[in-house]
Amino acid sequence: MGSFARLCTLALVAAGLYLTQGTMAHAGCVGLSGTADGVDKQTAVSRSQNAVNEAIKEYKAAKRLGATTVSPMRAKPQPYWRDTVSDNLFHKPDIVTGTSHTICWSGVVSPFVCTSGAKLCW
Repeated sequence: MGSFARLCTLALVAAGLYLTQGTMAHAGCVGLSGTADGVDKQTAVSRSQNAVNEAIKEYKAAKRLGATTVSPMRAKPQPYWRDTVSDNLFHKPDIVTGTSHTICWSGVVSPFVCTSGAKLCW
C-alpha cells in the first residue's frame, strides 16, 4: 500500500507541475492606449484615461481574462491630424497614475490632445 500512495503522490506532483507550466505558458502582457481631445488639459486627460480603461475592459472581455494587473506605460502619441508630434508641442509634465501614463500636446483643431497608455498583464 505504501508504494501505491507514493505513486499517487508522484502522479499528483507531476500533474501540478504540468498545470503550473501550462498557466505560465499562457501568461503575458499587452500594451493598450487611448487618445482623446479636449478644450483644456484636464478634459483631454480624463477622456484619454477613460479611453484606455475602456480598451482594457474590452480586451479582457474578448480574451476572457480573469485576474490581471494594470500598470502605467508611456504610449506613442496618436495624433489625429498629423503624422508626428514635435517636441515643442508637448505639454509637460506627463501624468502618471498607478494604472496609466498620459502625454499631452497641442492639437491642430483641439487645444489639447492626450494619449494614455497602460500595460495589461495576466
